[in-house]
Amino acid sequence: MDKKDLLIPQFLHEYLLKASLREPEILQELRLETARDPAAVMQIPPEQGQLLSFLVQLIGAKKTLELGTFTGYSTLSVALAMPEDSLTIACDLSEEWTAMAKRYWERAGVSHKIDLRIAPALETLDNLLETGHQDSFDFTFIDADKQSYIAYYERVLRLTRPGGLIAIDNVFLFGEVARDIPKYQDEQNGFTSEQIQTVRQLNRMILDDPNVTLTMLPIADGLTLVRKNL
Repeated sequence: MDKKDLLIPQFLHEYLLKASLREPEILQELRLETARDPAAVMQIPPEQGQLLSFLVQLIGAKKTLELGTFTGYSTLSVALAMPEDSLTIACDLSEEWTAMAKRYWERAGVSHKIDLRIAPALETLDNLLETGHQDSFDFTFIDADKQSYIAYYERVLRLTRPGGLIAIDNVFLFGEVARDIPKYQDEQNGFTSEQIQTVRQLNRMILDDPNVTLTMLPIADGLTLVRKNL
């Protein structure tokens, strides 16, 4: 299953792109090169990248965090939208995929805005907490391994400033969170029972937290936006 086929019919998705997408050429080139990779399903669609760009501009973000960089499309979408003195800390484990990302960041002239950390994201988050970055990030995009989503979210919430925004991708897991019996488990686009239960639990955690404001959007594979109120 493709993300673009999950929520709206193809003809309406095509109209959405035609009527609203302003994708810079450099982003389009990166997206098309990534599409040739067998793991391309992990790339966010262009309309989601445009939404992230819109959000960071809307809140005037200058310090952002990304968990799960892949080939760098979301990172580049955000970096292009932020001022010259901004900083994005991007976390990933793959030297291979992020090598492509770095090529495009360099071409786009934004590599000086991006601090790529090749390490387990939890290690990077704990280091940031230990070195005084609490309550300092304006925006975070969480799109890494799903079984760690709760651990990521708990740390990111501490790192986010009051009034800051957290965007959490794949909160639908291709519809698996809403199914009693998994449909895609163990298939190419499938998820384990542990991942499904973790994302369900996180969705409930956020809903029940009076200290945040949230909205869950039916875009791509589901995107939850969380505003830290306190």
